[in-house]
Amino acid sequence: MKKTTIHFYLLFLLGIGSSLRAGEPDYNLLVIQTDEHNYRTLSCYQKLLPRSDYYHGTSVIKTPNIDWIANNGALCTSFYATTPVCSPSRSALVSGRYPQNTPVVNNDIPLADDIVTFAEILRRKGFATGYAGKWHLDGKGKPQWAPERKFGFDDNRFMFNRGHWKMFADTPEGPQVASRNAKGEPNYGLAGANDKTFATDWLADKVVDFIETNKEKPFCYMVSFPDPHGPNTVRAPYDSKYANAKIPTPDSTLSKTREQTPIWAAMTPRLTADTVRSLMPKYYGMVECLDDNVGKILDTLRKHGLLEKTVIAFTSDHGDLCGEHGRLNKGVPYEGSARIPFLLYFPNKIKGGTVVNEALTCVDFLPTVFSMMGVKTAGKEQGRDASRLFRQPGTAWNDIAFVRSTGSGNNWLMAVTDRYKLIFATQGKPWLYDLQADPDELNNALENPEHRETIRGMATALSKYGRTYGDPYLDHPRIKADTRWAVSEKTEYVEPANLEKPAPGKKRKGKKKAK
Repeated sequence: MKKTTIHFYLLFLLGIGSSLRAGEPDYNLLVIQTDEHNYRTLSCYQKLLPRSDYYHGTSVIKTPNIDWIANNGALCTSFYATTPVCSPSRSALVSGRYPQNTPVVNNDIPLADDIVTFAEILRRKGFATGYAGKWHLDGKGKPQWAPERKFGFDDNRFMFNRGHWKMFADTPEGPQVASRNAKGEPNYGLAGANDKTFATDWLADKVVDFIETNKEKPFCYMVSFPDPHGPNTVRAPYDSKYANAKIPTPDSTLSKTREQTPIWAAMTPRLTADTVRSLMPKYYGMVECLDDNVGKILDTLRKHGLLEKTVIAFTSDHGDLCGEHGRLNKGVPYEGSARIPFLLYFPNKIKGGTVVNEALTCVDFLPTVFSMMGVKTAGKEQGRDASRLFRQPGTAWNDIAFVRSTGSGNNWLMAVTDRYKLIFATQGKPWLYDLQADPDELNNALENPEHRETIRGMATALSKYGRTYGDPYLDHPRIKADTRWAVSEKTEYVEPANLEKPAPGKKRKGKKKAK
């Protein structure tokens, strides 16, 4: 064969390859994150989870737009914040690494410079990238618009580092918090807020603008709404919509005893039922406002024919107990705090109405979604590729995940499955919750002989996690002693005695890098 013929043939083959690649659409990626969001307030969850309606029944609040993502994609019933506090959870989601390796183990700690986020991976691939809303991964700056370190989010004009502001404004100098005190300092007020200036509406409009600008090219955008985190305030008409709603009170608020309260959950005073009823109407209003704005974003994608080309993930950084166990907010391993909503819409790859019951956490997001997108990751992720759970529900899977506290106070470490939660802490005995028999998380099933093998298996997996990913909690004398018992053949639990103090500066060493 002549050289010219060979040259032509190679060009022909290359042309075929290029046209095939050109015919394979790059999926856009849109990540929608809320803040401190109790998953039970979404009606798509209320329809699936046993007894969830007795917290925030379907007659109280409906979320049809967020439900659309679940109905046309997948809903995870056991998705957990890797640490149920803002910054650590966010670091795990964007990087696929455990918080101790980002090294954001508590709020206001900066993300390490060498962290490669999902946005950076897609930016290198040629995607238009951007971010709007609360970031909380650049230290203590507040609000600190457009941090210098972008971590792959090229258009970060509307990214602010910290705060739960209620009003924003566009000015010639850039975005600003619109509510100010007498000294001109930004505050959380919302007097005069409307559908253009209220934080949720304003941020949703930035998503719409980004889509409009980048609709002809692959894009990756993340919006992080500061609601429904407190303060529980919202603009009209959402501020009064639930004023007369019948607010249910969780059983764990009404009847919980001291014996049913672990040391890591001790709190005085506990909330009363009246306090819960006074706080929840505005919380529901914030959720409905969020849902309406998710609808606005979905309508924009429909308008430009982009729904079939866009992967949409809806989640939160952590939950809010909303009165469960007599508490508000987060930071503990209870369901309302640690379990978060996670919905994933992936056209042509995830069947609508898919339900994933296996336990997952924020670290699993990046490797899972990128596997389905056909995008090579940076190879530094520590989460798992759970894509087969979304493509083929019911497939074989090692149903266990790991959640850790922030590292302040009484630290705890949890292994969790769809049914069980095993918690070790630096103070107090271990706790085992059987969510099937005890959905209110009131009773410690640790010494039930029926669960001994379950405890052994979960503790063994937790110890392996600690060795692999360098979790220093496993070196604490109390947790070390309790996990030693848990993996042993011993049946009766005995309080450990004569606990040695850890050597100064001792830190568990994990694997240097995954892959």
